[in-house]
Amino acid sequence: MKKKLLLATTLMALPLTSIPAGAETNAPLIPREKFFGNPTKTAGRLSPDGKWLSWIAPRDGVLNVWVAPASDPKSARPLTNERQRPIRSYFWSPDSRQILFINDKGGDENFLLYGVDVGSGEQRSLTPFEKTRVQIVGISNQVKDRILVGVNNRDPKWHDVHSLDLKTGKLTPVLMNTGGYAGFLADRKLAIRGANKPRPDGGSDFYRLVDNQVEARPFEQVTLEDSETTRPAGFTTDGKTLYWIDSRGRDTAALVAQDVATGAKRVLAENRRADIGGAMAHPQTGRIEAYAVNYFKTEWMPLDNRVKADLDYLKSKLKGEINVSSRTDADDKWIVSVDPVTAPSAAYLYDRKSKALTQLYVTRPELEGATLAAMNPLEIRTRDGMAMVSYLTLPPGTDPDGDGRPNKPVPMVLLVHGGPWGRDSYGYNGTHQWLANRGYAVLSTNFRASTGFGKKFLSAGNLQWGTKMHDDLLDAADWAVKNGITTADKVAIMGGSYGGYATLAGLAFTPEKFACGVDIVGPSNLNTLLKTIPPYWEAGKAQMYARMGNPTTPEGQALLRERSPLYKADQIRRPLLIGQGANDPRVNVAESEQIVNAMKAKGIPVTYVVFPDEGHGFARPQNNIAFNAVAENFLAKCLGGRAEPIGETLKASTAQVPHGAEYSPGLKEALASR
Repeated sequence: MKKKLLLATTLMALPLTSIPAGAETNAPLIPREKFFGNPTKTAGRLSPDGKWLSWIAPRDGVLNVWVAPASDPKSARPLTNERQRPIRSYFWSPDSRQILFINDKGGDENFLLYGVDVGSGEQRSLTPFEKTRVQIVGISNQVKDRILVGVNNRDPKWHDVHSLDLKTGKLTPVLMNTGGYAGFLADRKLAIRGANKPRPDGGSDFYRLVDNQVEARPFEQVTLEDSETTRPAGFTTDGKTLYWIDSRGRDTAALVAQDVATGAKRVLAENRRADIGGAMAHPQTGRIEAYAVNYFKTEWMPLDNRVKADLDYLKSKLKGEINVSSRTDADDKWIVSVDPVTAPSAAYLYDRKSKALTQLYVTRPELEGATLAAMNPLEIRTRDGMAMVSYLTLPPGTDPDGDGRPNKPVPMVLLVHGGPWGRDSYGYNGTHQWLANRGYAVLSTNFRASTGFGKKFLSAGNLQWGTKMHDDLLDAADWAVKNGITTADKVAIMGGSYGGYATLAGLAFTPEKFACGVDIVGPSNLNTLLKTIPPYWEAGKAQMYARMGNPTTPEGQALLRERSPLYKADQIRRPLLIGQGANDPRVNVAESEQIVNAMKAKGIPVTYVVFPDEGHGFARPQNNIAFNAVAENFLAKCLGGRAEPIGETLKASTAQVPHGAEYSPGLKEALASR
């Protein structure tokens, strides 16, 4: 359940509903398409040799990879030609001759690897298997002609390591994973140097490999307590240093350098409030030059003076959250993204020698000049005294003095992140902006079990689904009422994955607390959820059982049943909207069907929207826009905000409504016109 969710231009011409009583913003209503349609450009990359630029952009309405000479970005051309499923992840081959990307079919998450020759445009399937999910084990600019991949076509539970010849496409077995290893660690010469194996307690043991043979005893051990906050972070090019993000012996994860020969470690950086969350390594030496810490916001901290000078310069020129997303092998040019929060993010080409900054694109230029809302970071205390980093967005115009509080209470959506082992962060957020534009305050809180704030905070969520984790959400809602953000009768709860579970739990366990709920791919029965997880999650089972409840024991089954909203569905009193992808491998479609059927049997209203070509969330913009069209009209009836009519959006989508169209405003009519 690891993390997270993701039309027609005729929307622009549709009449907009008038602002109902309670919708406090007077900002112009921004069409849904501007928030949830395809970005104009995103995910900019430089080829390793610096000769090419690439990015993801629409081709005939579907996100594909485009390339252009670095000297002439305006002559970009589409390289890939996906017709249905958008490309969301790609990278350059080390020799700069190919674009490599992964994609699945209909949201089934059986991601396969494809390569496209930049010169000829010829595309090949590099892992031509069925019911297989590829992993990238190793890629290095020190080895130009091949990469290491893991494929689970022999045994769906475990990935075998193969060397992939980038010129011929030939896969050569390197290590057959008959030992139940969760993953492998390759150095920058693509030698496999380590393997990690799940422990019965939910942690991991790390073993050295010599000539692809695993040593008998682990060289590092990680218990359950540190399992989410400790991991290897790569070798230096000479292979003498192994970096770790490591919380062992401390609460928050530090950046640690380990001498491979002696095993000695030294701490390079740590922060008492937040885990080290990322690092920048030199393309040639592999030495880490800067690291990131994210408590309220992401801060990049240099370890190298030259990189410090670059980061200082970029901060002086670009206003917003800055990230270096791509570097050439020569390290002479970078692609830098900047997120101003109240404007769409942009990408720049940065020449380190001349200090020239050239804007490549704005991700959503249609939002430039729009009235977007600020995001306010803050801390909320739980009833037992823990600090939850949270983010509050207010409807434009409701906070004239800029103190992060509206001049009078407004309706609010409590937006719950997925995972639950993930986090909400500061930055431009399309869902926050959309809901704020509709007249709602939006509160996202990092409840216990969220990552990034140390192992104690994360482990405080163990076995607390639907109990203390739910109490944290209730405490966040109560804080908002107490501080004049909203009123107790005008709070909705909404989220995807774990956030969908939290929505169902909120309406079933505390039926009078929320005015309504929107659940996207949320599990309703934790026992059946754990029975139907994908086979390639085998390595993580012990950890999930330790953190959620063990379905193989009577005690665990009883706990999971107690925490499952399905068994209290008859307590639901407030309006509920459910969205589901039919091919979801993480939260099976039966999770939504079960609770819908239970509510139907009791005559309790619920609206259920399912997409036959989606999985864990809605990747196709047409489907995302269609569901959000239903959701904003649903919320408008519940909270009194404003909404753009559903109109023609369903026609462009694959949305099906097996039950409850009559309970969601405008949905029955939209289906009839379809």
